[in-house]
Amino acid sequence: MELHPEKASDSIFLTLCTMGFFAILSSTMSKNPVLKPFATSLATPANWTGLVASASTIPGILVSLPAASLSDILGRKKMLLLAGIIFASAPFLYLLVSVWWQLVVVRFYHGFATAVFVPVAEASVAEIFQDRRGERISLFSSVTYVGRGMAPFLGATILQATGRNFHALYLAVGIAGVTALVMALPYLVEGKRQAAGPQGNRTEVVRRMLRAWRVVAKDRRVLTVSLVQACQFYAFGSVEYFLVGFLTEVAKLDILLTGIVSGSLVVMPILAKPYMGRVSDRIGRRIPIAVGCAVSGSALLAVPFATRFPALFLLGVVYGFGFASVTASTPALVGELVPVGLIGTSMGFLDTVMDVGQTIGPIVCGLLLASSLGYFAVFPSIGLVLLAAGVIFVFSKVDRRG
Repeated sequence: MELHPEKASDSIFLTLCTMGFFAILSSTMSKNPVLKPFATSLATPANWTGLVASASTIPGILVSLPAASLSDILGRKKMLLLAGIIFASAPFLYLLVSVWWQLVVVRFYHGFATAVFVPVAEASVAEIFQDRRGERISLFSSVTYVGRGMAPFLGATILQATGRNFHALYLAVGIAGVTALVMALPYLVEGKRQAAGPQGNRTEVVRRMLRAWRVVAKDRRVLTVSLVQACQFYAFGSVEYFLVGFLTEVAKLDILLTGIVSGSLVVMPILAKPYMGRVSDRIGRRIPIAVGCAVSGSALLAVPFATRFPALFLLGVVYGFGFASVTASTPALVGELVPVGLIGTSMGFLDTVMDVGQTIGPIVCGLLLASSLGYFAVFPSIGLVLLAAGVIFVFSKVDRRG
């Protein structure tokens, strides 16, 4: 007996959320908090530690767009199955690592899983829930954030209980990765949804993919929304990295209060994104994006002038709300700006530009931190980037496809 279309859609959505929770839990636990001590135990040279840390993010820049484009042509399920296989297999390769450069290779391979999974899963949700894209994409994102937020605590608990046994932790990472694949397998192997048009041979597939890239890359509206998304993750990656230093070195907060303030950056988006996604479905994407840029940018401008816990916690909450407001609307808006057959490509393009922003942010802010102004240059500069992104978006007059 076939399920009612609405129930079938909810079932698929639940499968994607379940897969996303375990997959992101697994991938995050593989790096936080274990990666740095594991790399140290392998005698990783100091000048190569950055490569170890960033190896898994490089595939996001290289692969998100091609993978999402192929999902438009070959179907979402094939690409999600590929991501699930990598999530399930990569953790066990850590058990074979004996020298530091092998860790770089494994991290690079592991990064392909998230690079493929996130844009393709978001494209699937956008395709299924055309009238509730903002709410459903945001809810999916919040579920993955829960997994991301739990990972450091679960990983630390395992390391503590096993006497810093790295292999025991990576076995737990592997169990979570295999669970992600197993939970999604019934959906991924059932009758495949037809791709948008005949697939053709490899040459034709490549031509269609390149044609889709040109269409999306030439769309000024998509470029504008992607710029806003890149600026948000330029800020998020920088704040996530440098805020702890400011809280401990300048504000002189203890480790508990530092954890509460920095934790608000993760908790607030989890709580706010589904609500703001629903709001954007009802009133449109422009207001949440513009207001979110203004709110998050203003909060960061004020950070250097707040040195007490209540004020810093409030600014963390406000920034998290602004971040959630923007990122709850940008994927849905990009999906509405392109034809249905290019939803995957648009999501991949958005994620690629986002990864570039998140990679550049800490590098630029690290240079600013080395200046005479230190943190008083870092946070105001990030705030100005977000305010500028909001102004550009407002004057671009981007709106959903007519």
